[in-house]
Amino acid sequence: MDPTPFSTQNAISVSELNRQVKTLLEQGIAKLWVEGEISNLARPASGHLYFSLKDESSQIRCAWFRQRQRGPTINLKNGDQVLAFGRVSIYETRGDYQLIVEQLEPAGEGELRRRFEALKKKLSAEGLFDEDTKQDLPELPRRIGIVTSPGGAAVRDILTVLKRRFPSVPVVIYPTLVQGETAATLIANAIATAVSRNECDVLIVTRGGGSLEDLWSFNEELVARAIHECPMPVVSAVGHEVDFTIADFVADVRAPTPSGAAELVVPDQAEWLRTLSATAARIALLGRRYLEAKFQTVDWLSRRLTQSSPAAIVTRQRDWLRNLQQIFAASIRHDLATRARHLEVTRSRLLQRSPAIGVQRSMQRLSALKQRLSGSGRATVDRLKLRLQLAARTLDSVSPLATLDRGYAIVSDDRTGAILTDAAKVKPGSDIRAQLARGMLKATVKESGNSSDP
Repeated sequence: MDPTPFSTQNAISVSELNRQVKTLLEQGIAKLWVEGEISNLARPASGHLYFSLKDESSQIRCAWFRQRQRGPTINLKNGDQVLAFGRVSIYETRGDYQLIVEQLEPAGEGELRRRFEALKKKLSAEGLFDEDTKQDLPELPRRIGIVTSPGGAAVRDILTVLKRRFPSVPVVIYPTLVQGETAATLIANAIATAVSRNECDVLIVTRGGGSLEDLWSFNEELVARAIHECPMPVVSAVGHEVDFTIADFVADVRAPTPSGAAELVVPDQAEWLRTLSATAARIALLGRRYLEAKFQTVDWLSRRLTQSSPAAIVTRQRDWLRNLQQIFAASIRHDLATRARHLEVTRSRLLQRSPAIGVQRSMQRLSALKQRLSGSGRATVDRLKLRLQLAARTLDSVSPLATLDRGYAIVSDDRTGAILTDAAKVKPGSDIRAQLARGMLKATVKESGNSSDP
């Protein structure tokens, strides 16, 4: 198959390639045990160990970091045949394929490890590890049983923690060997004894750390079935946190250490006391509130009883009648006041409509009209008098009498009184009258004619 034509978009860096290879190795290969001979052992100042595992034809680099190391490693040397448990990875900086070791055991334990895996697979298939068969630990056990060696460090650690956390819980120790050829049988018998005596609520099966051979008693099928058939909850606390035994898988709860088992089976007494104190305070508060409510109920019932007595009924009736009397009196006073105001209004209206008041008002109006008429008459007479004077002066200025004062006369027909203005129309012998400025003359015409005539 031809390679893809070169393109900068298709190329990746070496770092990216190593990163992808590391991901494939770590995700594609599960953790596993590898057997081989140590070579190229290096002990830098950091405390980490670097070496190679090899067989007849191949080798693999290994790194065992300090935080993963358990127990002394000073005796580890080149040429040792070992079993290494860990995960396959790659050191990206150099591209070295390597095994990251998490646990290292002498190769002599290889057979034990195979027996361990075989028994684990068998018991798992029978359902001894099923979670639905596990029992819950009691919240506060009445008594705790411990299956262990009475002189071991494990029991001392457990008792120390129990004394610190909850010293009032009693402890029963079922002594047994925890190591050796007969230890498995003795451990199973101690568990059976605890079951038959039925005096504990929870059972701790424990011992301190050690090699796979030291812990092997807890990998025996006899012990596993004794734990599974125990009717009380069982806590397995064998070895250190990195140690796993068949007992751990069968037990109801696995503790990482004996001290951890003690932490699991009892609560913290101080926390319990705080909780109990808070609960007691709440109960006291609820009790006080309950009593207060009952006191109020009693007071209410007492008041009802008092109110229901004949004397109380008579008192209420008397108070009711007194109240009605007050209401009635107030109503009468209010009605009388209303009627008095209405009477006053009516009286005022009658007074306003009285004939005497009408006559008096008419006389007042008549007097006012009289004064107005008198004033109006005088004003009218004064105006007419003034007009007459003005007319007299005007008439006097145009009056013929004023002309008469200058020697003129007004001549009229004596018989008809007609003013004569044309001499030609007056016949001789006619009687005429001449009005002078002062007095009047009568005469007879002797001759008449126009003034223009000679």
